[in-house]
Amino acid sequence: MPSVAMDDLTAALSSSFAVSKEPNSTAAPHPRLAQYKSKYSVLEQSERRRRFLDLQKTKRLNYVNHARRLADGDWTGPDSDGEDGMEKQEDGEREQEGSTEEEGMEIERRKLPKHYANQLMLSEWLVDVPPDLDTDWLMVVCPVGKRSLIVASKGSTAAYTKSGYCVSRFPSLLPGGNRHNSAMGKDYTILDCIYSEVDRTYYILDVMCWRGHPVYDCPTEFRFYWLQSKVQETEGLSEIAKRNPFRFVSLQSTDCTAESIQKALAAEYSFSVDGLLFYHRQTHYTPGSTPLVGWLRPYMVTDILGMEVPVGPLTAKPEYASQQLQQILEHKQASSEVRPANRSGGYELEYLSTPGQHTHTNLFRMSAQGPISPHG
Repeated sequence: MPSVAMDDLTAALSSSFAVSKEPNSTAAPHPRLAQYKSKYSVLEQSERRRRFLDLQKTKRLNYVNHARRLADGDWTGPDSDGEDGMEKQEDGEREQEGSTEEEGMEIERRKLPKHYANQLMLSEWLVDVPPDLDTDWLMVVCPVGKRSLIVASKGSTAAYTKSGYCVSRFPSLLPGGNRHNSAMGKDYTILDCIYSEVDRTYYILDVMCWRGHPVYDCPTEFRFYWLQSKVQETEGLSEIAKRNPFRFVSLQSTDCTAESIQKALAAEYSFSVDGLLFYHRQTHYTPGSTPLVGWLRPYMVTDILGMEVPVGPLTAKPEYASQQLQQILEHKQASSEVRPANRSGGYELEYLSTPGQHTHTNLFRMSAQGPISPHG
């Protein structure tokens, strides 16, 4: 992404940056890379992972209705998760259970959001490295860009920011994305993408619905497999044309063995790399931040994952890293300690993706953090 003028950065950071209750939000520095004070204590990330996995086994949401509402833009009527009638009862039960931990309550209160804001599944900093990382997790190398919700429906394709603002409308070869393949509104597609303005490309990170078939409640491993197969079946999707003015390219995933991570960090990419997302293989696609998706910048792999990495552009430590890495050694926080959070709800300054090299140091000084990730 082109460098942003320092005046704009200063104004944006001073007016928009806030600290939130979201534990381990990527809008804040990595908890093990900086010292921060917070009012909020949180459950250990590993414990919250366990709770999220348990919850998704029992809590069934109406994703068919939810996907249709996103496609139609119609949010009238009862909540799309069909839980209006149960909410008051659940709240009453929680009040009676005075000892219930606040963090557990936050997990259980999750409902599907209305409208186009907060629809994307966001990561946390990878703080507690899972012991099953090499067997139960997948990694995706992510390009620099703006996180986008893509909805192809009724013969048109719309791109929304994480906060729900429609930034662009155009035809595409996605099912439902242009008037020649909309099938009377029955076909619609919903994707989680990273948009690279430089490449005029939407890099597809995840799929929530394809041709009217929602896969929100399918495991990551299946969603990634299904995404790859569907993209390969759709001719012309990765080429710019009149009916497809932007490329759509699916990102590849790899397992998280040391060998696979090292190979990924040594590889060359057609895009500028921003960071690494780690997905638990069994997690469903759940809007909002989740400990079942972790985020690291490539240079952090050695210090956080404790593995050797190949010497190269991706693993080279930027200027601001020396101060952060020194803080790792001096102020390494136990996972039970207070963690930084982001009062804005976990949504970063989405247009401030990884800044240009000459702005790195100033950004760190101004905001007391490294570059801001679009992956949330």
